Order: sequence, then structure tokens, then C-alpha cells
Amino acid sequence: MDMAMMRLRREDPRVVGSFRLHRRLGAGGMGVVYLGSDRRGQRVALKVIRPDLAEDQEFRSRFAREVSAARRIRGGCTARLVAADLEADRPWFATQYVPGPSLHDKVADEGPLTAAEVAAVGSALSEGLVAVHEAGVVHRDLKPSNILLSPKGPRIIDFGIAWATGASTLTHVGTAVGSPGFLAPEQVRGQAVTAATDVFSLGATLAYAAMGDSPFGHGSSEVMLYRVVHEEAQLQGVPDALSPLIRACLAKDPEERPSTLQLSMRLKEIAAREAQSPTDARPPAPRRDADRPTARVDERTQSASASGAAASQSRPPAERPRRPGPTPPPSGAGSRPPARRPQAPAPRASRPGTGNRPAPRSGSGRPAPRATGTGRRIPANPRLLRQRLFVFVVVTLLVALGIAAAQGCQGPAQGLRQIHGISAGPAGEAPTPADGR
Repeated sequence: MDMAMMRLRREDPRVVGSFRLHRRLGAGGMGVVYLGSDRRGQRVALKVIRPDLAEDQEFRSRFAREVSAARRIRGGCTARLVAADLEADRPWFATQYVPGPSLHDKVADEGPLTAAEVAAVGSALSEGLVAVHEAGVVHRDLKPSNILLSPKGPRIIDFGIAWATGASTLTHVGTAVGSPGFLAPEQVRGQAVTAATDVFSLGATLAYAAMGDSPFGHGSSEVMLYRVVHEEAQLQGVPDALSPLIRACLAKDPEERPSTLQLSMRLKEIAAREAQSPTDARPPAPRRDADRPTARVDERTQSASASGAAASQSRPPAERPRRPGPTPPPSGAGSRPPARRPQAPAPRASRPGTGNRPAPRSGSGRPAPRATGTGRRIPANPRLLRQRLFVFVVVTLLVALGIAAAQGCQGPAQGLRQIHGISAGPAGEAPTPADGR
């Protein structure tokens, strides 16, 4: 059944029950499926039975049993039954609308799925069939076009129409029941169907998803049905991880096929293993440049070393050029670098005997005074040097002025003596007049 949306035709109803119809979703041998919505805006897929089938009382009875069984189905891989009217002139039922393409359209548009994707879809469908079979329902028409790939996972649609038409006929009022390439051999022979019938159809569906083609090829309905009963499935192109399991699902004898529970568990294991295989795994991410060793730190260190004598501000300890020798541990709280402070002029070359050890630092982060070979400590603060130099100059000037003042006072006293004719004689002698008298 083609699920592409089409406009309503003139003969199509506009309202069915409490649902307003908007578009055609598709048409099949049993009726037409419409996109509808209720008063709350909930969207549904509503199927209306063909008028000629509505007049068949046997069909109505089987349709009623199917709708009753569909109400009991619990599981996330089915379209939930919303409403139904079995007594209407044309019986109908509405299921939850499932957005997304069918598996048939997905493969036709984008090509076959990977082994991991096929296993994941098959595992979800097998788990859904477990709930379906526990409700006493056999789908009988499981095929790629009846599987919708919704954002929440695959969903099985079109429950029960083929089952309701009876297990012993292939046609009903001139229309084929099911698709020839996906029917089980017991369906072709008209034998009783079981849950294993859906397993065969699921195996053919997964083979189509992996190859992009039916495992029984193409041809007329008679040719396809003959191949299903008498010839082995062609699985060239199916991944090796899936081929044995799919071939087991396509066994001619229903007793040789795995159960839906076994199939679900096995496909889960394959999906997990294939998802980790090298073919599906993503290549490792390229190594970031930040993880590779670079010479940026060395370049910064060399630049700082070249301009350290002329810099007016200091750099953080990680960038400061250091002299050879053991490096003292950083001081201060935490591991943050100290704040930038004015840097002292580059120190002169060390005197003999002082070595090349770096100057120790004080707790405040400032360079501590460095000891020289003579024992005298040289302050590293330029402001303190200027203050001491200023004091020294002032004291020197004051001493010089004092000496000059003292000499000035002695000079005038000696001049007065010479004017009055008095000269100082040798020590212990009395002064004599200047003329010798």
C-alpha cells in the first residue's frame, strides 16, 4: 500500500465518525486509508472498507474479531487502535498516525541499510511481533511497505486485514491477499498459519532491507509464488553477519524457523556487535593542535630573555628568563602568578665568588636584597637608592659648609693680630711686636 499523501477524490467521504478526513494515505485490496483528525487535533490513519466487502457477512464477522484482537495488542512497535465502527454501512477503524517513510520507500530512495541498521530494525520488529502473537493475532501481510520508520522506531501497520479474509484463500473477490514475494509457503499452499508465518515474512523483509531487492526476484505472481514454495531464497548481497539468521527465517518448514523471541535476542546481539565493527565505527578524531608540543613557550622565553634588561614591567614567573641552576619553589598563596610590579634595572655581573644563583624572593613577591662577596647588601629598590644618595649628598654639603665656616672665622682673627703688630711666637713664648721691639 502506497502511503504517499494524495488529495481526496470526489467519491471519498469528508467525515467518518468523529474524524474529519484531509488526505488519502493509500489504497489496497480491502479499502482506502485516509489521514484524519479528531476535534482535539489528534491525527489518525483511518481505513474504510470497500463497499463490496461490507456486504459480506462472513467478512464482517472476521473483521470484528480482528478489531477485538487488535485492541489487546500492547507494544511500542504497532500503531495503536484509536476507534472503530463495525456496524457502519462501511466498517472502518482508526489507528494512531505514524509519521515517517515506509521501509520500502526508505530503501528505494537511499539504498540498502547497513548490517547494524538492518539488525536494529529487525530486533525491534521481532519484539513487536512477540506482543502481537501473544494477543492471538497473526499479521499475514508483513512487508516493507507495511513498516513505517518513525522517529521513535519502526512501527507495524495494516494489522489483521489479510488475517480477517481467511487462512485458506489467496484471493478474495478478485484481489490478492498479501504480496507474493513476502508470503510464507504455507500461505501459498492454503495451510494453517501460525506465528512462524510472520517470521518468514519478516526474514524476506530484512533481506529486502539489506539487498534492496526481494530474495525471490521479480516476475508474475504465479512465478513468485512458485519460487517461494520450491526454490531457495537468493541472499547474495546480505551481510555475512545476517545471512545465516535470515536464511533460517526463510526455511520452508515452519518448525525450522526461529521464534520471534529468539529472533529478537539474536538480532540485538548482531546489532550491538556490528555497531562496534571497524566498518561502522567512526575514524578516530584527529589530534588537536593544542595536544601537540610547540615551540611557543620557548619563543616567549627567548624574547623575554632578550628584552629583560630594557623592560619596564616584569613578566609572570613562567615567562621570566632564569639563570642555570635549581629554581626555588614559587612563594605566595595558590598557584597564580604574582601581580606585575616595576622591575629593577638589570643587575651588574656578579663578582667573583658570588656564583650564578638566582636572587631569592621575599614573601611579598619582590626581589630580596642579594648578598655580595664583601658582605654588603645592595638594595634592589631604585627609590631606596635615590633616597640614600640624596641623604648622602645633603650630609656631605652640610659638612663642607661647616668646615668652610670654621675656616672663615679663624682667618679674620689672624688678620687683626697682624694689623696691631702682634705675632704669635713659638709655643710657650709671649707675643712680640711686629717690628721686633
